[in-house]
Amino acid sequence: MAPTPGILYVTMQPNPSLPHAQFHDWYNNEHGPTRLRLPWCRNGFRYRANDGPDFSAAKPEFMAVYDIEDMEWLTKDVYTRLRKAPVQSQRERDTMKEIVVDRRFYDLVKEWKSEDFKKLEDVENEGEKNVLVAVSVTLYEGEDKEKEVEKWTEQEHVPMLQKVPGWRRTRRFVTSYLDLKDGKAKEFLNLHEYAPENGLGGPEFTAAVSTPWTNEISKSFVKERRRRTYDVYYTFGPAPRDLASLSDPSTKPAESTDGLTRTFPSSPSSNPTYPAIESYITTPDGVRLPYRLEGSPDPNSPLLLCINSILVNYHIWDAFAPAFLTLTNTKYRILRFDTRGRSTLPPSSTSPITLDTLTQDIITLLDALRVKSASLIGVSLGGATALNTALTHPSRISAFIACDTNAVAPPSNPKAWSDRIAIAEKQGAVSSSSSGSGEPIVGDELAELTVRRWFVPQSYDNSELVPRLEAVKKMVETNSLDGFRRSVNALYAYDVRDRMPAFKGKGAFLVGEGDGVLPKTMKEMAKSLGEGGVRLEVVAGAGHLPMVERPEEVARFVKEFLEG
Repeated sequence: MAPTPGILYVTMQPNPSLPHAQFHDWYNNEHGPTRLRLPWCRNGFRYRANDGPDFSAAKPEFMAVYDIEDMEWLTKDVYTRLRKAPVQSQRERDTMKEIVVDRRFYDLVKEWKSEDFKKLEDVENEGEKNVLVAVSVTLYEGEDKEKEVEKWTEQEHVPMLQKVPGWRRTRRFVTSYLDLKDGKAKEFLNLHEYAPENGLGGPEFTAAVSTPWTNEISKSFVKERRRRTYDVYYTFGPAPRDLASLSDPSTKPAESTDGLTRTFPSSPSSNPTYPAIESYITTPDGVRLPYRLEGSPDPNSPLLLCINSILVNYHIWDAFAPAFLTLTNTKYRILRFDTRGRSTLPPSSTSPITLDTLTQDIITLLDALRVKSASLIGVSLGGATALNTALTHPSRISAFIACDTNAVAPPSNPKAWSDRIAIAEKQGAVSSSSSGSGEPIVGDELAELTVRRWFVPQSYDNSELVPRLEAVKKMVETNSLDGFRRSVNALYAYDVRDRMPAFKGKGAFLVGEGDGVLPKTMKEMAKSLGEGGVRLEVVAGAGHLPMVERPEEVARFVKEFLEG
């Protein structure tokens, strides 16, 4: 059976007792993203009515529309389970009691688009404004009535609307069989989209809605008609990202039922004082990448994405992030994530893992969070990833800093990393598990050898630093052994040197003074990037992870570089 495309169309009016910030946090950071994670939910938009100001249950202020690849999906458990326990959270149940909701399903009948139509769901169009006119009608009974209205729509009405300045698209829908079988009346819904600057109310529009045929349709064929106008309010992605609603003091912390998403509202007494979201994305090949987004509540603020070295999680940036946000007065957002290989990888994941695989993960992450352009800072393998991403996707990367890395994989890498894998395999460590059968992990033997190479000896004499170093050791120890085996492949063979001289963007390098031969190696890298070379920052008192040992110094350099 051929798929039936359509939309899920929902209007909402929150009760006065529900603070708008709480309403938006729930919708933007919980409800919407769970729908956008479904592969057949093509997009999702929130609209806000501009025909107020007196909104009510009968005239709700907010509307959301989701394009569905095949309406049959809305009958399956993969969707219906989202609306009931245990998947549906208690917060959602409590919030829904405070909202008047009208959910409707419509099948797509026909679509008309302008030549310059832009898909607002495409990340490059994030921030693009849109005006939507929604017109729904029920007709007097009779097949002839439907045919005449269809004829009028296609032969006169839409062709005349296409002449209205700013017209972008018209779509015609009819009540889906999903609603008809539940007893809802059949109605037709036309969604007309316009640019913010448009001719609504102008002569072309007036002509389109006042023809004799139009008047006859309204008088003799239309039983009931409703018309609302909206401005686009928010575009959903599969990753929660709304820090603005979390900056309101009325918003409360929340956690998803699976524990994979948590929100941390800001308040003068919180630590840190800025809002944060912890959640995840899923790559096209099925790898789950946890992330933390924090900092400025302004969605238009610049974003700094931090990329880890191998064998650790995003907490290596725990000291750097607050130092940087404090220095910059929280005008940035920081995004950090666990790279693939931190956890055991699913059978569907791309194999072997290469530098290009890790680079694509960066773009997937930016797309999921609807970030058009970001700055990158990466360390070790993360530094090579940052460099490669800037070289291959210059339109998406506004600046990069590659730390303690190399532009080419040393010939000794395959043997060195194979020897390290052998150490972990020989120890045979497993993660702790209540069932008594944990997963194989790297173990403390390789972890001790690794961190002793990463950090300079004097750092172990600093009582304030030692807990931080021990935390990194624990990260290495608990890394999935399977993920480790597969992710080190990216270090075996890569070479980006041939593309570096042609680089025209903004880049810099940073290295710990005590990181072996890398200060010398990276000096040559800095000379080869772009036409005249770029700056290399050498951090005294640091080894392979300067952001752990000297976070304040690294934060100062990053601020100076990005703002210089």
